[in-house]
Amino acid sequence: MHRILFVCHGNICRSPMAEFVMKDLTAKRGLAGDFAIESAACRRDELGNPVHRGTRQRLAREGISCAGKTARLLRADDYDAFDVIAAMDEENMRDMARLFSGDSQGKVRKLMSFAGSSRDVADPWYTGDFDATFDDVLAGCTALLDMLEPVRK
Repeated sequence: MHRILFVCHGNICRSPMAEFVMKDLTAKRGLAGDFAIESAACRRDELGNPVHRGTRQRLAREGISCAGKTARLLRADDYDAFDVIAAMDEENMRDMARLFSGDSQGKVRKLMSFAGSSRDVADPWYTGDFDATFDDVLAGCTALLDMLEPVRK
C-alpha cells in the first residue's frame, strides 16, 4: 500500500486537486486499492471549508468529483502515516520542515520534482488560472504514479 499526502497552504485549491487527480489516475490504472491518498493544509485559513469552486469546476471538466472534501490541517503524525508527502511550493516545504523537525526519511518533496522540475505548482488563488494548475498537478501526479507503479509489481 502506497500512502500519499498532498500539501498546500489552505487545502482548498492545489492539494485537493492533486488528491483527486491521483485517485482518478490510480483508478484508471486499476490500482486504487493499492493507494491511500489524502491532502492537507499547512495553514489554518480554510479549515473545514470545501474545495474551492475553481478547483471543483476544473476537476468536473475531467469527470472527477471531489464531493465531500473539506480542508484539514497537516499534523506532525502525518509524517509517520504517509510514505510520500508532496508539497505544492517552497513555502509548504519550509512549513513541513518545521512541523516534522526535518525530513529524516526523505519523504517530503515538491510535487513538480517528480516531473523533473524544481518549480512550484501554479497557485490559482493568486492567478485564477486553474488550467495551469491542473496541467502542473497532472504532470506531477502522473510522474509520481509512474515512479511508484513498478515498485508494486
